[in-house]
Amino acid sequence: MPTGIGLHSSIRRVTQRRGVRQFVKFGVVGASGFVVNLIVFTILQRVIPNHADPLPYSLIYSAAFLSGGVSNYYLNRVWTFRSGGDALREGAQFLTVSVLALGVGLLVSALLAPYLGHGHRTWFIATLAGIFVNFFVNKYWTFKNVG
Repeated sequence: MPTGIGLHSSIRRVTQRRGVRQFVKFGVVGASGFVVNLIVFTILQRVIPNHADPLPYSLIYSAAFLSGGVSNYYLNRVWTFRSGGDALREGAQFLTVSVLALGVGLLVSALLAPYLGHGHRTWFIATLAGIFVNFFVNKYWTFKNVG
């Protein structure tokens, strides 16, 4: 059997697994939330603040992160996990996971800020820090009853 065919069938088997498909969809949804997060972060950091009294970084980061989280919840509920469960319960759980990930992001930001400042590099790394926590906790807690 040629190597390419074996590799192709191995990749196909992996991508047909529901968990892998969900992780890829979660990544796509996360990328859209990442864009929402970036736009809100940039607007709050650069457009809205009064130059004499800028908004605190933790407030900007939190508002941006949670804005991306709201869009992520909706898209993950209807597309990634196709949940028909109780929307209020799942929403509260998703929000709880988002707050946990926010805490991780703020901790990472606090650790990186002395070296990188409070700009986009710190924001980027801190935001990436919560991706796996977000996926696995949401998959196995928030949307655990999804067929």
